[in-house]
Formats: sequence, C-alpha cells, structure tokens
Amino acid sequence: MPQQTSPATEVARQLLAIKAVRLNPGDPFTWASGILSPIYCDNRIALSHPETRTFIKECLAVQAQGFGDFDVVAGVATAGIPHGALLADKLNKPFVYVRSSAKDHGRRNLIEGEIRPGQRVLVIEDLISTGGSCLTAVDALRDAGCEVVGVLAIFQYGFEKARLAFREKDVTFQTLTDYNTLVQEALASGYIDTEDQEILKKWRENPNGWGALYA
Repeated sequence: MPQQTSPATEVARQLLAIKAVRLNPGDPFTWASGILSPIYCDNRIALSHPETRTFIKECLAVQAQGFGDFDVVAGVATAGIPHGALLADKLNKPFVYVRSSAKDHGRRNLIEGEIRPGQRVLVIEDLISTGGSCLTAVDALRDAGCEVVGVLAIFQYGFEKARLAFREKDVTFQTLTDYNTLVQEALASGYIDTEDQEILKKWRENPNGWGALYA
C-alpha cells in the first residue's frame, strides 16, 4: 500500500513543482525586513497554476476549521489578498483586506471592505517570516473593534522572532507547510543537492549572521 503524503509535504511539493521556490546563495534575495536570504518562496506564482491554486484553497479551507467560528476573512496586502479572497469565496464569507498603510487620498482607508465592530476575523497571509506585516494587520483589525481569531498562512520560515512576536500579541497562527518540510522535499525531489541543504541549514540557524557575509 503506497504511503500517504501529508498535506504539508504535498503543498511543499506543489510549490517546488511550479518553481515558486528560488535558490540563489551566491546572490542573496533581500526581504522587506532587510534579511538577506539564499532562498525565496513566492506563493503568488501559485495563482497562475489553477491546479496548485485550487489545492491551496482547499487546504486553507480545511485548516480554517481549526479556528472555530468566524465572520469575515481578511487578506493582508498584497500577497495575502488573492488567497484570502479565494478562501472567502469557498466558505461563502465576507472578505476585506488590510493595507500596509492608510491611503493618502479618498476615504484614507486602512481596511478595504465592510467590517463591523464585534466581528470575528480570520487573517490570511501568503507567508510568515518575521510576522511584521500580518501583525500590523491584526492591530488594524483590533483597532476597528474586531476579534481576530488567528492568522493562517501558506508557508512559514519558522523563525523564533516570529513565534515570540505572535505570542506577545496573543495571536494564534498556523501554516499549511514550513521551511523544514520544504527543504526535505526539495532534497528528496532533486530540487536541491546536499551542498544547497547545508547552505540553507546554516542560513536558517542564523539568518542575520549569514547575511552579514554579503552586507
């Protein structure tokens, strides 16, 4: 009987299959947080692949059940918006999105869409690195009088900084897959070799120190 693949492994496999994960240790990527990284996971590419896009939507719908009842799905601008909208449509729930900063014209909205104080909101992000962008969205929703039931994302790097930041804000978060699963699947599929794995291991242990070599 063939061994069943876990949902986390299958999400990682599909991200690798569509080349949503890029590896370039010789010319590291610079994240918005300033971290230099040999790896970049671009979940937006999944939007161009219907099979993967649908699979991620279905996985989000299943995992969203773990947050209990909620009234609204909120996407974090920008990459969390399409996945959040797809999930809201699947669940037949209202959708809003949260900007990184308020518009400087018109109604100067920070939250786009209709939302009311007292509503329970599930926040959707594409990935969690340090946690800064989605926790800013959580603050905006709480300031609007909403109860945030948690954050659900496709991928996380598993940084201690993010775990502590979410704990400080008293926010539960879950992801469909994670860094360790992704690296294991990448090695098993031949997407990376053992030398790449060692680079990724060293970076993951000390991302700021690793990045200082290229500063």
